[in-house]
Amino acid sequence: MNYDFTFSLQGHVALVTGSSRGLGRAIALAFGKRGAKVAFNYKNDEASAQATFDEFTRAGGEGMIIRADASDAGEISRMVAEVKAKLGPIDILVPNATPAQPLKPLEEYDWSFFQQMLDFFVKSPFLLSQAIVPGMKKKGWGRIINIGSEVFQKSVPNFAPYVSAKGGQLGQTRSLASELAPFGITANIIAPGWIPTERHLHDPQEEKDRYFKTIPMGRWGVPDDVAAAAVYFASEEASFVSGQTLCVNGGSSPW
Repeated sequence: MNYDFTFSLQGHVALVTGSSRGLGRAIALAFGKRGAKVAFNYKNDEASAQATFDEFTRAGGEGMIIRADASDAGEISRMVAEVKAKLGPIDILVPNATPAQPLKPLEEYDWSFFQQMLDFFVKSPFLLSQAIVPGMKKKGWGRIINIGSEVFQKSVPNFAPYVSAKGGQLGQTRSLASELAPFGITANIIAPGWIPTERHLHDPQEEKDRYFKTIPMGRWGVPDDVAAAAVYFASEEASFVSGQTLCVNGGSSPW
């Protein structure tokens, strides 16, 4: 194949969950700039979702905003149906919705918190993929882009539920890559380092300082760094890349 390397997403429909702010916001806006129709999903922060969508439309983007709990099966079915009805079949999926992620010693966690991590990082991508993949198969083209984390490779302490769920997410991505490759569907995972977003406003400064010293590139990552990786995975140029983990962390080796 000969590519012109435009990384165009024209003619595609993307769903990015948890896209009112942070990494999801940057990814959804980047997809729009590349020509995709984009469904912006949020659960709680309607004001941020509307502000993000307004920015998207001012730039000429075509899409919609939709409120739904991305960890609930019924809500996912409704969301996918509404996006299909308004924008067309979804062929780019980015499960990005996430809850709070406090670091605690093992003894201070309870199973309900552990279950919440599994719901967002294993259950949600599974249910979303299950709802959307039939349409991708029919089209013979699709992209599943999970947002993982470097923590699974780095074995971060005091973070067992989150790290465990991210490990499950990675395994699911790799399995789907093998299963769906014959249908022209890729499944990849982006593993960011610590990229400060609104979620990290109240993180301890000493922890930020400690982590910053481990970044060989000598700067903090920004959401657009992750968005650029997502655009690549979503593009035609990445059609022969599947089952891969792309670390976006300024050169810090995760192994």
